[in-house]
Amino acid sequence: MAPTSHDLVHLRVERPSDGVALLVLTNPEQRNAMSDDMTASWVRAIGELTEDRSLRAVVVTGEGRAFSSGGNVSWLASEPDAGVDSLRARMLPFYRSWLSIRRLEVPTIAAINGPAIGAGLCLALACDLRFAAAGATMGVPFVKLGLHPGMAGTYLLPDAVGPAVARDLFLTGRLVDAEEALRLGLVSRVIEPEHFLDQVLHTAAEIAATAPIASRLTTVALRQGHANPQAALQWEALAQPVTLATADLQEGIRAVQDKRAPHFTGK
Repeated sequence: MAPTSHDLVHLRVERPSDGVALLVLTNPEQRNAMSDDMTASWVRAIGELTEDRSLRAVVVTGEGRAFSSGGNVSWLASEPDAGVDSLRARMLPFYRSWLSIRRLEVPTIAAINGPAIGAGLCLALACDLRFAAAGATMGVPFVKLGLHPGMAGTYLLPDAVGPAVARDLFLTGRLVDAEEALRLGLVSRVIEPEHFLDQVLHTAAEIAATAPIASRLTTVALRQGHANPQAALQWEALAQPVTLATADLQEGIRAVQDKRAPHFTGK
């Protein structure tokens, strides 16, 4: 089970429905900037969720008006005389801490309720799906701070929107609103704010109701990608028979025949 929220700082874990975990960044006074305490809490929560076999889907969002403003600027500027080696040793654990969400072999959804900036957008990009509330803004303005992008942004953003759009966003540092983000492929849905989290959690519940083994294997396949069609066929020729041998497949077929919703057990 995930840790209870009173054990965490600047992070809340909720279980809104069966199989669904909701991670809420709770540092609204700093637009959910990634504090040291929040980072430590994130690592703990993800570690616990990794061991939770009942988990089927995860939603990440921010408390208040922002998703996340990214790394704490005062933290970034706190060691002006530090050498490259010591700064690298500081940054790598930070990146790896937040990208640990990709260790979860279940679909993850970034519910971008407000600004997702810099490392905050990189966190959203690390999720499998991104839904934005109308009016939310997004961007990677690292160069405007005199900073190179971090947290695997130079991989995650081109993977999401293609190299041309990624160059535009990285090199100009400009922000985009939710509607432009939808056109660019940065998010896949834009939802009105008054219904936003309810609709995202409804989608998460729908995902959680699908066959767990098939969902996990599909998530892994989509995340790792394939070098070419032959590599995809090799993976699918193993992964699809795994699901063909499950009791859930038989349940899915019976449910179609009986014209009812299936009840999957992960077996």
